[in-house]
Amino acid sequence: MAKTKASSKKQQKRGVDFKKIKRKLGRKLPPPKNATNTEIKSKAIILPEQSLASEKMGLAVSKKGLTLKELLQQTSHHNAKVRKDALMGMKDLFLKHPEELKLHRYAVIEKLRERVSDEDKVVRETLYQLLKSVILPGCNEDNQGPFISLIMAYIFNAMTHLAIEVRLMAFKFFDLIVQHFPASFSLHAEKVLQNYADILRKNQFYLEDKSKLKNVLAGLVCCLSLLPSSSSCKKKVHGQEMLHAFEPDKPTEVADFSVVINKLKDLVPVLVNCFQDFVPLIHSTQQLDAQSFDCLHNILKSIDLVVRFFVYGTEKDNRESHPSMWDQSISSVLLKKFVGVFPLNPVLHLSEKDDDRYFTLNVMIAEIFFHLSEWICPSAELLEKFLAFIEYALLEKIRSEVRSGRAIREKQIVALVHFVPKLVTQVKDNWKSRLLQAFTKTFLNCNPESSVKLACISAVEEMLFSRGMLYTDASDSELLDHLITWMRELPMLLILLGDRHSASSQAVLHLLLRLGQCCTVSSLLAFEYDNLQYSLQEFYGICREGKKCYGPFIKLPMDCQELSICCLYYFRHLDPLMLKTIASCCLCPDLDASLLFRIIEVLHLAFKAGHIQITDHLSFFVTLVSRVNVLPGDAHPDIEEDTKISNHQTFKSLIRVVCSCLAQMGDNVLLLAILEKVILEQILLKLPLDNVCAMLRVLVVLDSKPSRLSEESILSLSNFLLGYLIDVVHRIPGDDDVPMSSSHVPKQSCYILPCFFLFDRSHKLLKLVLNVMASSMSTSSSLSSNDHTHHASGRASRINDIVNVLRLMNRDAKIKQIICSSRAEIDLIWQNIHSLQEENNLGIRERHMIQCALDELMTIRS
Repeated sequence: MAKTKASSKKQQKRGVDFKKIKRKLGRKLPPPKNATNTEIKSKAIILPEQSLASEKMGLAVSKKGLTLKELLQQTSHHNAKVRKDALMGMKDLFLKHPEELKLHRYAVIEKLRERVSDEDKVVRETLYQLLKSVILPGCNEDNQGPFISLIMAYIFNAMTHLAIEVRLMAFKFFDLIVQHFPASFSLHAEKVLQNYADILRKNQFYLEDKSKLKNVLAGLVCCLSLLPSSSSCKKKVHGQEMLHAFEPDKPTEVADFSVVINKLKDLVPVLVNCFQDFVPLIHSTQQLDAQSFDCLHNILKSIDLVVRFFVYGTEKDNRESHPSMWDQSISSVLLKKFVGVFPLNPVLHLSEKDDDRYFTLNVMIAEIFFHLSEWICPSAELLEKFLAFIEYALLEKIRSEVRSGRAIREKQIVALVHFVPKLVTQVKDNWKSRLLQAFTKTFLNCNPESSVKLACISAVEEMLFSRGMLYTDASDSELLDHLITWMRELPMLLILLGDRHSASSQAVLHLLLRLGQCCTVSSLLAFEYDNLQYSLQEFYGICREGKKCYGPFIKLPMDCQELSICCLYYFRHLDPLMLKTIASCCLCPDLDASLLFRIIEVLHLAFKAGHIQITDHLSFFVTLVSRVNVLPGDAHPDIEEDTKISNHQTFKSLIRVVCSCLAQMGDNVLLLAILEKVILEQILLKLPLDNVCAMLRVLVVLDSKPSRLSEESILSLSNFLLGYLIDVVHRIPGDDDVPMSSSHVPKQSCYILPCFFLFDRSHKLLKLVLNVMASSMSTSSSLSSNDHTHHASGRASRINDIVNVLRLMNRDAKIKQIICSSRAEIDLIWQNIHSLQEENNLGIRERHMIQCALDELMTIRS
């Protein structure tokens, strides 16, 4: 029993090999004691000049801090939003740093062209806006060839893409390229026309989304507008050097001529089918929506441009050398498709806007028909259908002047007016009369400032001269009535246009000039043309309540003024009132000096041709010479100049021209007999000094030696000339150091010489003037003592003026000899001066002046 207990105690003292630890639920197990610690501790190593910001120092970056290289890389990112943001970043970068685009334009285009076929619509639209607003405008002046070649291959690839949205957007891209680089169409015309034809054949999207078709057709119109035609060749457009790029003699890099012709001919049936697809839509709806109208408008415009190209585009080549250029079957297709639906009319009475849309489409169909009529001979019934439409349009639609669609209507009427000259010479008498009546009403009723009026002016000129209607038989009274009506409208039209529409005024004046040149073939028309001058007076200028009112003539450009001056020559009997009006224009300070002399030249030629009476012509010259307002210049340095520019040199040239014309007119005896009294009347009106001098010069030109002036004229001149000579001495500075015979003539001498010529031709006139000098110094006994003092002072000053005049006369050799023969008159002057010296009321200054005068006079006497 004792052993048993001992063994049990030994067992209780032994240790436990594995102790079981109880864990609470949810507690994480601690790592085992033999676990390896994998934690790594480190510090960042900072090296100088290695940060991202320092790498971009000096580089152009966008708002987000990205360089051009980074933005170009992001354009190929798999995320569409990143691609779009990259394109937006490039726009921001190029706007801030335009030099980046110039330096890297080829690299930019080479990368961006990949996005033309981008699967995302937003990315494609963003690229389009980037090209439109920044890249293409910034590369316009660069070499276009390599630039175009970089992008065109990708655009053509997109045009054949499986996705219709990508294809449509490719045409939009190409339209943008053509707008900035018109040469791109001529270089790739074959592919472009083929792709347009392919996309238009797939018409499953027409009615679902017309905006897509509208964009495609708008691009096609832009391309076809570059084709050479009668209208485009006459206008200066961007890229005009490419207008004839399709002709056979052009370089080989341009699209092949024959292939382009075939593609254009293939395009016409496709466009006609597109048009036909819309016809049921037009007749099934009560209104023509904007999208459908735009599509139809562009379809018809495209057809019209192709037809113009075939009819007019190769006009300078021999058409017979290209007999297969135009397939007559195409004409048959066009006529068959259009005639059945023309004119397009709404089912019900629609709004004004819808009515305008239908009218526009009908006008375009009519244009295509009349262009085709150059090559085809339409039936009488078909032609009458279109003639009736033109008559209706001219009579009815022009009345819509006050409506909202006036500008659109005017544009369409202009298109129809261009066909009137040709039609009136080809149609039968009945339709000729109807068209002329409709055209005349349009011409009279349209707004003077509208484009319709200008088109009517052009049509009248074409009918009269190109179509030969001016030379029509006088027995055709109806046609003559229309011609007279058109002629009578022109002067009033000029007045209504004023000086605000110089292009229209120039067209009217050009027509007036041609009428004047050709109206001699008909006495009736010549009579009507002469009567136009009475209506034209207001155009040049009128006089209202005694005040001059200049007409539009003064403010029009010089080319218009030149035309209006030339018209004056062709009035067979120029009315005196018209001459008076023209003289008033010549006196206007705003008239250019060259035009003044041009007027004199034309009127003098008209006088030689017998269109102006001699008295009226001389009266015109006298008016110019006596009424021109000479502004102060170097001839009057004592008068301060203001802001006005001196016309003194122009006035001197005017006097030379007038004197030259008078010398060419023939018998001076007759001219002097007509003008002597008139000139004396003008001189005695106390005109300004320059005008008096000019009148004296005219008198000298007409007079001779010995003088043919009447006794009455000599007496009148003797009483006037002393005051004139004193004014010259007072106002015009002299040059005592320069003799009269010197090559340099003092300014004062220019005013004195006409008097010297008169004195040389009439010694009696000089004696009378000397007597006036003597009598002007006689003493008045009725004066008071105080009055005597002031009077003596005034006479002393007058004595000094007279002696200065005598000194000036004595310097001329011929006048000096005449003075020597007039010793009695000189002695009388000396005695009167000496008697004044003996008066007691003279001051020291006056006595000194009188003594100096006596000494000077003594020198002259000796």
